[in-house]
Amino acid sequence: MRRTAGLLLTLPLLLAVACSSSTKATSPATPSASSAAPTVPAPVTEASPMPTLSGGGFGSKATITIPPGAPSGQFVVNTVSEGDRSTVNKGDWVTVNYSAKDWTTGKDLPSSYDEGGKPQLYQAGSGQLVPAFDQSVIGKKVGSRLLVVAPPAAAFGSQGNGQLGVGPGDTVVFVLDIMESLPQDSTLSGAMTQPPATLPQVKDNGKAAVTITVPPGQAPPTDLQQAVLIKGEGKPVKSGQTLVVQYTGVLWSNGQQFDSSWSHGGAQALQIGTGSVIEGWDKGLVGQTVGSRVELVVPPALGYKDQAQGSVPPNSTLVFVIDILEAV
Repeated sequence: MRRTAGLLLTLPLLLAVACSSSTKATSPATPSASSAAPTVPAPVTEASPMPTLSGGGFGSKATITIPPGAPSGQFVVNTVSEGDRSTVNKGDWVTVNYSAKDWTTGKDLPSSYDEGGKPQLYQAGSGQLVPAFDQSVIGKKVGSRLLVVAPPAAAFGSQGNGQLGVGPGDTVVFVLDIMESLPQDSTLSGAMTQPPATLPQVKDNGKAAVTITVPPGQAPPTDLQQAVLIKGEGKPVKSGQTLVVQYTGVLWSNGQQFDSSWSHGGAQALQIGTGSVIEGWDKGLVGQTVGSRVELVVPPALGYKDQAQGSVPPNSTLVFVIDILEAV
């Protein structure tokens, strides 16, 4: 949950093209909103000439060799190796590692495999990233490696992206490794333990918001309370990571639900440990393992303090149940 709103909203996943040149670009941002969006050609699976790949396979940085001659101008999405996991659908939260090269200049571009790089997390087909990322993964299986030749209309358009080193009208080659895909109705399964009787009890409702029952007559705690209801086997969450979560929040005072990811279409993305969310979430989720369901009881001092937020009155103690589905 964000500090400044009663509803949790998807975090921006892009660097704006209009940022100052001193800002290092680390992800494939869309063209600026002021630019007219070019028509994206329908992708084909092969065109001549085609780049070739060497180096390691899926899950490692690819070495991209540009062939002689000019690019075909077609938007190419070629499956180099096919995974055997779920198929990516529009709206899924997809995690992609990537290598990249500017066909026009022959220069290597920043990669998620470089030192300091990280995978790209976004919703497939949402328009959050350039079409080379946004559209290429739909219908492909997790575990696949894709070779994508992106003409300007599927990459950075006629203005390019100076931060990434892409010139105006350049064709860009991407190698995308689809690491994970989570539908918006993803949730955790498995045996769930209840927190201590002095804390709210939780009923699982499958692919719907959990039911949280505040103990009647119990005074709210004055400090942050944490209870792990399902213990995940993933890595611990680190400050600065982006999480994909399902969550539900109720007021301690009357048990009324005031927010839930299920009210916003399902799983949401947020950055943790950086002040982007209320302090109770930053303190309560950093260090938890991916795949965990966590109950947090957040006192006012770590929530919205003396400020009203939507249906949340001032000085409210908040109760959340949060499924940590992914961390990038």
